[in-house]
Amino acid sequence: MSTSSCGKRLLRPTSLIFRLFLFCLVAVVPVLRAQSDEEFDSYKLKLEGFWVYASPSGSLQSSVQTGMGPIDLQKDLGFNNYSTFMGKLDWKFTHKNHFYIAGEAFKSSRQTVLTRTITFQGQTFEAGLTTQSNLDAPAYVVGYQYDIIRRRRGHLGLGVQFNLFNATASIRAAAQVTADGVHHAAVSASSSLLMPIPVAGPEARFYLTNSPRVFVEGNVYGMYFFGYGNFVSSQGILGFTVNRHRALNAGYQLGAGWS
Repeated sequence: MSTSSCGKRLLRPTSLIFRLFLFCLVAVVPVLRAQSDEEFDSYKLKLEGFWVYASPSGSLQSSVQTGMGPIDLQKDLGFNNYSTFMGKLDWKFTHKNHFYIAGEAFKSSRQTVLTRTITFQGQTFEAGLTTQSNLDAPAYVVGYQYDIIRRRRGHLGLGVQFNLFNATASIRAAAQVTADGVHHAAVSASSSLLMPIPVAGPEARFYLTNSPRVFVEGNVYGMYFFGYGNFVSSQGILGFTVNRHRALNAGYQLGAGWS
């Protein structure tokens, strides 16, 4: 999953907007009820919890055109890696049909000294100011998956899901005197947008040996929004089954929007 830049338009149809790379995911997966002894990933209800190490990148696009260009989250505002979490509940209500919900918490703040003058939502932040920036973009997912192929050592499925991003960004600078001796009044700006994104794509899990001990899992979801851009997300996981009810996973997740 990923979020986009914040402003009146979060999906700016001219360039790459936001990428989110997550790795070192650790999951505990209790299998609450088994359906069949023939399949290694047999379950009725599955709950997954992940620790996520996130690395946000991209830009904030103001709704007010200034000619200064977008604000880079890393170069201008100093955002860097941070820890967060995600969770997923998967209900396999028939042998090949799944309904699932998921959520991810993406919230970070950063204090930095601006190296260039930027403008956000009509407010100008001069170079040299110490700013406090906040990015809050929780993601909620509701999806359906049908397993086209389901065998003892894995499955291949097709999923359709609805992503909802509730993104808010703010920049604030207190009244201060910069290094050049100029006094600056306090200034702040913020923007938010509720952004629904439907996506679809394949999902698969495969056990590497003829036992449920080690498996790989991955998916690719995307959608083309014609003149408004594209959205693609993918995930890859290497899993180790601890016992019948628990597994440890490690992998990555990548999300991007562009045109």
